[in-house]
Amino acid sequence: MTEQRLPLEDIRVLELGSLIAGPFTGRLLADFGAEVIKVEPPGKADPMRNWGKSKEGAGLWWPIQSRNKKSITLNLREEEGQQVLKELVKEADVVLENFRPGTMEKWNLSYEELSEINPKIIMVRTSGYGQTGPYKHRAGFGSVGEAMGGLRNVTGFPDRPPTRIGVSVGDTLAALFATVGCLVAIHERSHSGKGQVVDTALYESVFSIMESLIPDYMLAGYVRERMGNILPGVAPSNIYFTKDKTYIVIGANADGVFQRLCEAMGQPELAEDPRFATHHARGENMKLLDSMIEEWTKSLPAKDALEILDEKGVPSGLIYKAKDILEDPHYQARDMILKHEHPVIGEFPMPGIVPKLSRTPGEVKHLGSEYMGKHNEEVYQKLLGWKEERLEELKQKNII
Repeated sequence: MTEQRLPLEDIRVLELGSLIAGPFTGRLLADFGAEVIKVEPPGKADPMRNWGKSKEGAGLWWPIQSRNKKSITLNLREEEGQQVLKELVKEADVVLENFRPGTMEKWNLSYEELSEINPKIIMVRTSGYGQTGPYKHRAGFGSVGEAMGGLRNVTGFPDRPPTRIGVSVGDTLAALFATVGCLVAIHERSHSGKGQVVDTALYESVFSIMESLIPDYMLAGYVRERMGNILPGVAPSNIYFTKDKTYIVIGANADGVFQRLCEAMGQPELAEDPRFATHHARGENMKLLDSMIEEWTKSLPAKDALEILDEKGVPSGLIYKAKDILEDPHYQARDMILKHEHPVIGEFPMPGIVPKLSRTPGEVKHLGSEYMGKHNEEVYQKLLGWKEERLEELKQKNII
């Protein structure tokens, strides 16, 4: 536990969205001290509470996504609930939402209306296609963003249909870009005193990481396609089978690193071979080179091969499963497996905080709320100064 002040402790965030993209942004901000108040409709929990595997009736994904957050209930579909949110906006710095564009406007909670109440408010909006353009009203999920952003077409093997990556990468990429936008807007506000809208689209977040996909096509007439475990023209960079029937990853495409790989293989002359001596030549002779490397890796157990590669300074590693991650001493040394007490399950392991800050690192203080509205009294009574009578009245009306 850190004793110093966390870097975002003076930032209050209202998180209105559900599922992955919006709430992941809230998680990242909360990791570094922001007071994130999660808003859920009464009687209609965020589906993430029950997604994934469970133990003792408790979802195993939810504590990761909701860590450090407070939980309140509020019905934004009713005018009285909208007025309550506006009261909260007066006391907030950021509103996060990942509804379909137009939803906040339908609820009389547009940025224009909220900024009249609080000119410093920053609205972080994450959606499938953004707040403008001909597709803005379409429903959008991360999977579709991955497809339209270009990622799915280059994922998988050339003789098979496009495939997905094993995690919700479209949503998390959007959350990362939204977090960057939020922090940029907070910094800019320190100069102007004004808030603004951060508009993040799922498909654009994916497209932004697609490297030279567009100039490859427009300027070189090259269409990137699925290439399995390789990158076009980049060699050696692949997975290689070992004597104990596992795979290791080796990345040695830079000239100096390739020379060290050749030394590790006991074949230093390959570094001078015209077929492999340059980056371009290695790309042209990728299949031959990969077969030669795999002949070497197949002669050794993975552990032995990796020790030799490490000694020579060649980037390499096993393809980890959960068990490997948990047993790895480097993960442990960098606090990448955190454990906190869950009220139902007991000790609960989860990923650590990224990135590491040297002076004011982030912190997981608690695992969020195990039930909806856990912090209703704290937020409504302490933050907004409500009397018990108003709290009870709005409960009876199903507003909170």
